[in-house]
Amino acid sequence: MYPGVKRFELINSLILLSLLLLSSFVDDSAGIWKRREDKTKCPKVKGIRNFDISEFLGSWYIVQYYASSEETLTYRCMRAELSVSSESAEVTMNFTYSFTDDPINEQLVGNITWKIPSPELPAHWVHAEFPYEEIYNTYILDSDYKTWALLMHCAEKNKSPRYLSSFIMSREPSLGINVISYLREKLPKYDIDLESLHCVTRVTSPN
Repeated sequence: MYPGVKRFELINSLILLSLLLLSSFVDDSAGIWKRREDKTKCPKVKGIRNFDISEFLGSWYIVQYYASSEETLTYRCMRAELSVSSESAEVTMNFTYSFTDDPINEQLVGNITWKIPSPELPAHWVHAEFPYEEIYNTYILDSDYKTWALLMHCAEKNKSPRYLSSFIMSREPSLGINVISYLREKLPKYDIDLESLHCVTRVTSPN
C-alpha cells in the first residue's frame, strides 16, 4: 500500500473518532453543544436567593403538581401546612388530599419532614427519614410568600431513573393564569414535562 493511502486512511479514522466524541456532547433535540444529562442523577438546582423560611410557613393550596412516575391526574383537594422546628432545624409538611377516582372523596392525611443541611442555603431541604435510597432533595425555586410558591423535589435511587416532582402552590384556592404561566416557565430546564403538570381539582373538596 502506498504511503499516501495510509496517510489518507489515518486522517479519515481521526475525523471519524472526533465526530464520535463530539456527538456525546451534543443535545440532539436542541442542537446545543453540551454534555448529555445523566437521567439517574438529580439536576443542578438553585433555590431562591435570600429565602426567608419564617415567611414561607403556614397554609398552602397545591394548585398544580407534577410527578415523573404519574402520567395521569391522581390527586385532588391537595392542601399543605408547613411548620419548622427551631431545635432540630427540621421542616414538616402536613398535607391532606383525596384520590380522583374515589367516589366518596375521602380526605387522607400524610406528612413529610426535611432537614436543612446548610444554614447558608435555607431553600434547600433534604428528606429527614429513610424510606428512599440515596438522595431526596427539595428546593424552593421561587415564592413571594404572600400569594404563590414553586417547589421541586428530586430523588435518586440506585440503578433507577431519578424521580422528579413539583408543586405550584397558592395561599388561596386558585391562582392567576399569568402567575401560573410565570412559574411553569421555570420548570422545563429541570426536565419537567409541562404537559404532565396537572391542575388539581377543588370543586368537590370536603369542607
